[in-house]
Amino acid sequence: MPGNIKQLHEQIKAGNFLALARGITIVENELNGYESLLLGLHESRHAKVIGITGPPGAGKSTLVNALLRHWLKENKKIAVLAVDPSSPFNYGALLGDRIRMSDFYTNPNIFIRSLATRGALGGLNAKIIEITDVVKDAGFDIVLVETVGVGQSEVEIAGLADCTVVTLVPEAGDEVQTIKAGIMEIANIFVVNKAERPDAEGLYRNLRILAHEKANGADETPVIKTIATQDDGVAELANAIIKFLDGQKDMPEKRLHLMTDKCWHLIQAHKMKGIDAKRLRKELANAINKESFNLYAFVQGFLNQQ
Repeated sequence: MPGNIKQLHEQIKAGNFLALARGITIVENELNGYESLLLGLHESRHAKVIGITGPPGAGKSTLVNALLRHWLKENKKIAVLAVDPSSPFNYGALLGDRIRMSDFYTNPNIFIRSLATRGALGGLNAKIIEITDVVKDAGFDIVLVETVGVGQSEVEIAGLADCTVVTLVPEAGDEVQTIKAGIMEIANIFVVNKAERPDAEGLYRNLRILAHEKANGADETPVIKTIATQDDGVAELANAIIKFLDGQKDMPEKRLHLMTDKCWHLIQAHKMKGIDAKRLRKELANAINKESFNLYAFVQGFLNQQ
């Protein structure tokens, strides 16, 4: 490991937020030394990754804020990776969760970083696995990953998080059956946020029915009502998350499954590393109007050039 990267890694492990921010930037943009930094990481079983996902407008950021307030009272050290839609112009994060979470921005026990999806289809940044592992090496108790609400393709959060919290709001009641086969299947905990609204009880009952069906004799997935703006139900949610995480200690198969999924994505990203999207587009533009054009032959020929 180069000396400057080794020094940076030591600073990250010591809890230096500036060093951590620099390390994330190096990994996210594959700057010089990023591979050395990743190879120097130690697989941490201490920091747990909690995914907060759900459709747009479900109040995910407000829920994250409420969880932060709760865990700060317990002296937890927490990192938040807030994945925002990309700006179509500069591929930077568009919504800026650091602004929405401004109450915690200077807190010495909380680290917040916004990441852009950069066109990734599953609601996560393409480098999220590596970034999360860098953050886990910085001595946090909890790493919260808040994803973009993009629907069923967001199931990839299940391959990253130790616990996945699916957040819904009363207006989603009629959509529960529609999304049942997708995002509903990844939940370790369901949250009905904005529970003061009129249709909240109906959604809560529907989710309890689905959770019962999903259990098939095992423990049912918890369904918790919250009003995040008032911190109502947040303590119950935090306790349910910790209870679930504690129960994972005797689940080596789950850990192996998650590790296999992470390895798959890393190998996939490595195999795609030499693919230049701009050159692909240029060559496709030249080939697509030819009478003999065949997409599969084109792809094979393009790959043979790599």
